[in-house]
Amino acid sequence: MDEPNPSALRPTDAPQSPPTNSEPQPGPRPPSTAEMMFLGSDGLRSGWSLLLYFLIGSSIAAGFRFLLHLPFVPHFSKLWGFFVAECLSLTAALVPAFIMAKIEKRSFGAYGLPIRQAFGKLFWLGMLWGIVAITVLMLAMRAAKVFYFGQLALDGRHIVKFAIFWIVFFVLVGFFEEFLLRGYTQFTLTRGIGFWSSAIFLSAAFGAIHLGNKGEDIFGALAAALIGLFFCLTLRRTGNLWFAVGLHASWDWGETFLYSVPNSGTTAPGHLLNSSFQGPRWLTGGSVGPEASVFVFIVIGLMWLLFHLQYREAVESKQSVTAKAGERVEAGL
Repeated sequence: MDEPNPSALRPTDAPQSPPTNSEPQPGPRPPSTAEMMFLGSDGLRSGWSLLLYFLIGSSIAAGFRFLLHLPFVPHFSKLWGFFVAECLSLTAALVPAFIMAKIEKRSFGAYGLPIRQAFGKLFWLGMLWGIVAITVLMLAMRAAKVFYFGQLALDGRHIVKFAIFWIVFFVLVGFFEEFLLRGYTQFTLTRGIGFWSSAIFLSAAFGAIHLGNKGEDIFGALAAALIGLFFCLTLRRTGNLWFAVGLHASWDWGETFLYSVPNSGTTAPGHLLNSSFQGPRWLTGGSVGPEASVFVFIVIGLMWLLFHLQYREAVESKQSVTAKAGERVEAGL
């Protein structure tokens, strides 16, 4: 019998297993209390973002007020005072958002005003919707014999001058009010509580702000809140604020200049007609104007219905992606 070859059984020829590290690997560092307080899964928490945005905006606005009271700053006429104030307000709303975009590492367009779509198709569609809507409202009031167009209040040269002034002014108003309440604030609040919860809250705030206007009342404020909620629907369905800005601008222009009626309780100089109202307050809107008439609620309802039928699906944009994340928060998912 052959004896086994000892060299065939050498330990060095046996299969070798890779060396193991018996020391446990350190896990990820748990977040600190400060990190948990200030940071969430998508960066700075929405509440702190909003606080910082409004602090920056308030500081800019305070700086503007200080500069305007310096002795060497010229005094403006009433209309140009309106214009300058609106420009400064818009600046105080936009500049903090540019700063927050850098802090949050987002594009400015995520807040509802993508620059590549500036004054594009949606803006002009909004302009068309706005002038048609205010015209339908005024024609309904005329048919009810509570509104009268009257005579021209301006001559040819002044018609062109004031028509241009007011449309530029109300485009600024549209930018400021839409971005302040449905731009950065809507985007950021959506991260915390969801799109429609944010929309309802901010639209209620929009209506409440109108109560500060001289001549405004609760019905006008309610109409403002409902139109604000409609603007939120247009944001949801189109993916940005350009439609809302156009509609807001042309509605205000038609109300203030073209039909020459009170706008949220304010009658502005430089209007086209010597128009007038005659009839009960619930039809005319009283001192508020058409925005407190029962007819405005019918027009808003029609706008909701027609827009829903035309734009049935929400556009997948940075706003809507954030809305979905917020809705998961609302649902507790």
